[in-house]
Amino acid sequence: MQNFDYMTPTRLIFGRDSIVKLPEVMQPLGKRVLLTYGGGSIKKIGLYDRVKELLKCFEITELSGIQPNPKYDPSVLNGVRLCKENDIDVILAVGGGSVLDCSKAIAAGAKYDGDPWDLISYKVKAQAALPIVDIITLAATGSEYDCGGVISRTETNDKIGYMDPLLFPVCSILDPVYTFTVSRKQTAAGIADAMNHTMEQYFAADTTLLNDGFCESMLKSLMENGRKCIENPEDYTARAEMMLACTYGCNGILSLGNSPSGWPCHGIEHALSAYYDITHGEGLAIITPRWMKHILSEKTIDRFVKYGTNVFGIDATLPKQEIAEKAIEATYQFFESIGIPMHLREVGIDDSRIDEMAHHIAVNEGLENAYAPLTEQDIKEILMASL
Repeated sequence: MQNFDYMTPTRLIFGRDSIVKLPEVMQPLGKRVLLTYGGGSIKKIGLYDRVKELLKCFEITELSGIQPNPKYDPSVLNGVRLCKENDIDVILAVGGGSVLDCSKAIAAGAKYDGDPWDLISYKVKAQAALPIVDIITLAATGSEYDCGGVISRTETNDKIGYMDPLLFPVCSILDPVYTFTVSRKQTAAGIADAMNHTMEQYFAADTTLLNDGFCESMLKSLMENGRKCIENPEDYTARAEMMLACTYGCNGILSLGNSPSGWPCHGIEHALSAYYDITHGEGLAIITPRWMKHILSEKTIDRFVKYGTNVFGIDATLPKQEIAEKAIEATYQFFESIGIPMHLREVGIDDSRIDEMAHHIAVNEGLENAYAPLTEQDIKEILMASL
């Protein structure tokens, strides 16, 4: 068991109509608010009007139009500019993980005099950040309970996971009702995203029985409740459990004491969505079973056997190789069954830039240190197998 130093300072307010506590949460943080959100879905479901009414005594500046795979330019840069021009006290992110990820980068950039990319690229360490509160409308990324976010810079095809302890939200308000109108496509992508967050921590060299149990229960919960959410989008119990599972996905609690895995599927997918701007969860679902098949070996087979027997209930008396192969196939079939396209060509990616992406990943993601080390050739083979 590895040493660790762990803290999660974020307050979670969970449940139906939990938004009523928003003024209480915001009041100590200041009166000047930057309200960040995406393409307008919060207006369609009435959440925008509810927020404006609850914060009628606050001074609100708005940044809208934040896209999936949030962009450094224009969203982060515009947000930093608005914070400085309006002397913003606190950021309120309302939407999915992309809105919150972008808001985290803005929070740090607003307190920095140089180019905010210096912070995102780890050239400079942030010394301060604006406080962040969020209201989450999409169960997927877990950004509401961690200190990181992923930012894309289109002109360089970079997609960087930016983490800093200053970026934990002060409070996250989680009402499953706000996820009822999430599309089937985005619900499925959220399931895949959270499942992969869990698997990135489960497939590690040094694990504990406790963490394995957490991860296995997470995966089973996400699959069972995810199916229910797709079949009946207004199933409150299923939406609630899925939302909480997603919240646990990225804050490290699933892997305390484990050795790091390197998060190889994320490392590969970041290039896919940086180059082609695809849906992150779909990219992960496509890559994951191919990565599994590629790394299956004498060294990793016992982990796949445990995964197969404990998550999918595969007969433990079968030969190890058969269990492992069945587990990988079951993973693929689950993603396919919830409507995720399972080939890169289906999401608009052909083989024309495979070499370029494989090189980019090998240079920038450090996957030679992953649970199963990946060379540039390994990455290329995984990408080719995913076509």
